[in-house]
Amino acid sequence: MNQNGIVILMADDDDDDYLLTQKAFKESKLLNSLCRVKDGEELLDYLKCRGQWAKKRECGRPGIILLDLNMPKKDGREALKEIKSDDELKDIPVVVFTTSKAEEDVYKSYQLGVNSFITKPVTFEGLLQVIQTLGKYWFEIVELPAKVEEPSV
Repeated sequence: MNQNGIVILMADDDDDDYLLTQKAFKESKLLNSLCRVKDGEELLDYLKCRGQWAKKRECGRPGIILLDLNMPKKDGREALKEIKSDDELKDIPVVVFTTSKAEEDVYKSYQLGVNSFITKPVTFEGLLQVIQTLGKYWFEIVELPAKVEEPSV
């Protein structure tokens, strides 16, 4: 699959974090579409095409989700649990991308099925390095699953 066709869905309520991540994607020359939702409820609405996402799917099914743990309404932990327990969604790779360094969050995230856990760097240079490494790993090294339609009987 062409890496540019892989949609990255970022679930994060912090506008500054999103803007800095966007900037890091541009500087890293990652050409993937970066879409954003601001909480766990909106994330699940996006993934299940409901609510405000029922008619507009300009971003498409994500190839990877960058998930913040600390969000309003439904936090990342709850959203992760729902995603990984849903047969339609569980194959989407999820990378926790959060400010938390709590060992309990790391442990619980992996218990719930997260693919990677990354603590957000505090500097832009650190963020740039993480995004470059993330891009190389997920879009050059790893083979991501393509959504395969089941044949109807």
